[in-house]
Amino acid sequence: MGALRRAALALLALLGVSLAVLEVHVGTSLVLSVEGQRAVLPAWYTSHSQNEPYITWVLNKNPGPFQILSYIGGVVKVEETDLKPRVGFLHPIFTHNISVFINATREQDSGQYMCTVNVVDDSIKLHKNIGLINLTVLVPPATPTCQLHGNAIVGANVTLSCSSEKGKPSPLYQWQRQPPTLQVFFPPAQDRLKGTLKLTNLSLEMSGVYVCRAENQAGSKNCSIVLEVHSTSTKAVIAGAVLGSLGALATIIFFAQKLVGYRRKKRDSQEEGANEIKEDAVAPKTPSWARRPASDTMSKTSTLSSLAGSRQAYGARAPSDTASILTTTGSYRGPPPRAGGRPPSLSPPAANGTPRRRPDPAAAPGAPVPPSSLARAGAVPVMVPAQSRAGSLV
Repeated sequence: MGALRRAALALLALLGVSLAVLEVHVGTSLVLSVEGQRAVLPAWYTSHSQNEPYITWVLNKNPGPFQILSYIGGVVKVEETDLKPRVGFLHPIFTHNISVFINATREQDSGQYMCTVNVVDDSIKLHKNIGLINLTVLVPPATPTCQLHGNAIVGANVTLSCSSEKGKPSPLYQWQRQPPTLQVFFPPAQDRLKGTLKLTNLSLEMSGVYVCRAENQAGSKNCSIVLEVHSTSTKAVIAGAVLGSLGALATIIFFAQKLVGYRRKKRDSQEEGANEIKEDAVAPKTPSWARRPASDTMSKTSTLSSLAGSRQAYGARAPSDTASILTTTGSYRGPPPRAGGRPPSLSPPAANGTPRRRPDPAAAPGAPVPPSSLARAGAVPVMVPAQSRAGSLV
């Protein structure tokens, strides 16, 4: 049997047919990596040749394929500048392991990687020297944002929304209510693709903390929102408080203006009353004697003066029981002389015994006017009560 095999190989050698066939193998056609982690593209080739291979790695990506790594003549060369510090062969080339690593993967590293191997003295079957591997770099969701849409009052409907700006693949969302009242929601109340949760016919018991989890194959992130269900609209309460405050302030200002105006008006009226002569005031009554002619006033004054001048000094003459009276005809009626008295025309005797005539009352200064003169002047007789010795009225 061994001899027969050796003979067959010798015949094939004489015919020039090589038994060494080159073929490239890949460990998997899809590699998943999380952003920031290391990705390995497993590949190797088989060949009976001991010659060095010619290896290239190409990334098929828009706008077109480009070479990222190569091995030619024992030299490794990185063609892509962005990958230069992050890409390389995982094993030495002589081991026929041509796996490639990419450190700190990024989302833009995703794509189809093609490996091609050529050896000088190896025969190649169609497409057997090519290996294809798809790399997908997963991006965990960014921290989502939770929002409340609607007015959380009893009997109303609200919608809770959850959204993450980044994530590959697109994250799915899951809402649940936190303990002590744990509650998990399902469709149709919850939409896992849109991240919405609809709560209808709210009650006070539905208040609590609601948590949304955004998740994909790369990871998950959470956000939460506190739902407070009120019996009345908070906005209405706030608006009512504001309006009430404004109304109270307006009322205070109104009454303050009224009070200031009242005080100002009262002060002005007092000033006007003190400075203004009222046209409708009644003039004081003038005495009747002030309205008479000047001659009448003068006659009254003369009459009174004569009466006052006719009074005698206290103790000079004995008072009479009847006062002197001016008659309507103007004659003067005086009291009769006392017995033993001197005539009224004579004065007491002088020191030498010579009688001295009494001065004429009309000629003496300050003497009373005769009644005939007063009558001619239009004087009116006036009754004057008699006086006693003490000077009091009788």
